[in-house]
Amino acid sequence: MTDTVLIVDDEEGILRAVAEILSDEGLGAETADDGDRALAVVDDERPDLVLLDVAMPGRDGLSVLEELKRRRPELPVIMMSGHGTIDTAVRATKLGAYDFLEKPLSYDNLLLCVRRGLESARLERENRLLREQVMGDSEIIGSSAAIVKLKHEIAVAAPTDGWVLITGDNGTGKELVARQTHLQSRRRDRPFVAVNCAAIPEELIESELFGHEKGAFTGAIQTKRGRFEVADGGTIFLDEIGDMSMMTQAKILRILQEQHFERVGGTETIRVDVRVIAATNKDLDQAVAAGVFREDLYYRLNVIPFHVPALRERREDIPELVGRFAARFAAEAGKPRPELSAEALTRLAAYPWPGNVRELQNIVERMVLMTPGPAIGVADLPPQIAAPDRGAGRVAPVGTLADARASFEREFLRGRLRQNDWNISRTAEAVGMARESLSRKLRSLGVEVELERERDAG
Repeated sequence: MTDTVLIVDDEEGILRAVAEILSDEGLGAETADDGDRALAVVDDERPDLVLLDVAMPGRDGLSVLEELKRRRPELPVIMMSGHGTIDTAVRATKLGAYDFLEKPLSYDNLLLCVRRGLESARLERENRLLREQVMGDSEIIGSSAAIVKLKHEIAVAAPTDGWVLITGDNGTGKELVARQTHLQSRRRDRPFVAVNCAAIPEELIESELFGHEKGAFTGAIQTKRGRFEVADGGTIFLDEIGDMSMMTQAKILRILQEQHFERVGGTETIRVDVRVIAATNKDLDQAVAAGVFREDLYYRLNVIPFHVPALRERREDIPELVGRFAARFAAEAGKPRPELSAEALTRLAAYPWPGNVRELQNIVERMVLMTPGPAIGVADLPPQIAAPDRGAGRVAPVGTLADARASFEREFLRGRLRQNDWNISRTAEAVGMARESLSRKLRSLGVEVELERERDAG
């Protein structure tokens, strides 16, 4: 497959000359004469590398670079400048530029830099695929502010042995967070044992967790190791911890405090070294107040709290989630990955997702398997999502994927601004952007903060 390079410059002569040079070297070439056009080409054509001029009328190259790295962090971007300074080069590097070329461009330097950038991107893709194969389905997908914050918290907490309590609605991916915490910990080469506490009958929970000796009870035809013993040296994940009975909570608390136990029907003390990660969709503060969850167990588990946001709170991640799920299910089915229309993607983003990421994953799998053609449109969506008067309200159709993404960003930033009383500085901190960058973004999306604030107040 031919690699494609996007050339972005406001000088037609440079666009034509560089495109001819790249074509002579067997590379594909796309051109754009301004920043907004460049962003649209990146969204629609998915180039493998970008050559980007710094000084352009309207949106300058550094602003475009910042937006490109936000949308596609893995995309190598080489900056070009006819009057480059060290300060400009440093700023470009900090924003994620792969390299910096001075004009007039040297033929040899241009090709060498492009080849190196494409090779670096290829190696990064291969490494990402290898990591995904090693991690299986354990990657946390998304680049919204809430998910970036969660990934950062995991990266900080994972190398420690601190116990973790994960909260969040059903289907948000709490086990995914637990697995990521384990994979980034010093225990990554030891077992990760998941236990659904709500799925084990009360009379079997002790045997499941601590094991039993042969003949300990009717049906115990052989000795069995419990989940804590299997997890020795690694991590045990106690899912749906809020659904355990008070009796089971007392047994769990004992082993958490002492890190030793006896199998059911046994007398030998078994000592283990496990890291405990627990999860629940319940409000444990309320459960403690209601007397249905032990306060001492709650505080023992809640050393490092993680909260997994609901999908409706991270709608801007939906396009990436849909793309990854569609690629996975298409590969498993042995068929080409289908493309979703911009309007279908908009409808998916507007739906309230009561079942969160798990519901989205199931719907994408169904669409991939049941849609015969190469594209998925609104007609292929489930009725509750396709109907414009369902979910989050009527959805205005949009023309391109870039239009759909802008719509997501506009609504997301409006929501965050409202949460922060329309204060741009606080909102910028909340979404992980520089204040100036957020101001530029709001202008590009047509969000007029003063008018919106007055409208809200009125």
